[in-house]
Amino acid sequence: MKRSMIVVAMCMLVLIGCAGTTSTDIRKATASSSGEKPIDIVVYRSPTCACCSKWMDHLQENNFNVKEIRSNNEVQELKDKYGITAEISSCHTAIVDGYAIEGHVPADDIKALLKTKPKVTGISVPGMPIGTPGMEMGSDKETFDVLSFERGKPEQVFKSYKGN
Repeated sequence: MKRSMIVVAMCMLVLIGCAGTTSTDIRKATASSSGEKPIDIVVYRSPTCACCSKWMDHLQENNFNVKEIRSNNEVQELKDKYGITAEISSCHTAIVDGYAIEGHVPADDIKALLKTKPKVTGISVPGMPIGTPGMEMGSDKETFDVLSFERGKPEQVFKSYKGN
């Protein structure tokens, strides 16, 4: 009896100690202990778009250090500067290591871009496909492509995802 009370008390202490810890905190601790340096990214978005916040959460959960800029004017200026056409456009634009990231691009694809460093302007998930990071709708997933783009050249498929 006494032993089981001690075990219960120890479990409660562990739970109390972890109560303020979020999954993002755990991921950051894991990333820093593995030597992985957080990736700085600046996200330009509309002040009223909720899915952009969810995408930024996805990035933070995947070891990105997100700086957010809320401005309708700056978002469009950035799209123009990087040659992001209406055909490949989405609701937010980010800049990381000189590359433009348009829309709900999965964090692993951004990491692959930074690792391979292709000679492109950036990558995009055009529109707002259901099931992309930030656009989760239960288990529903649409088929979508991550496209690489360069001003004046046709887009190329960077990675494809199958829906259900």
